[in-house]
Amino acid sequence: VGLATVYRVLTQFEQAGIVERHNFENNLSVFEITQEEHHDHLVCDICGKIVEFHNEVIEEEQLKVAKEHGFKLSGHSLVLYGICNNQACQDNAR
Repeated sequence: VGLATVYRVLTQFEQAGIVERHNFENNLSVFEITQEEHHDHLVCDICGKIVEFHNEVIEEEQLKVAKEHGFKLSGHSLVLYGICNNQACQDNAR
């Protein structure tokens, strides 16, 4: 199967709501199966490792900030960038 076919099918899945595309810095895109519970991401600047996380305090603070500014959130995307705990990444960051 060609790579163009894979991306075409992933785009169709995205349009159907089966998968979600996440676009990160450095032209990194990741597809993941659509989940009911919202989550955010940590991305390693060195190796590109992506960690999903959910933090209720962060979610509540975002709602609070939106409300303070007269917004009703329809959604959000939070991506935190840094260096993961992989030793090679730690060494490369020095």
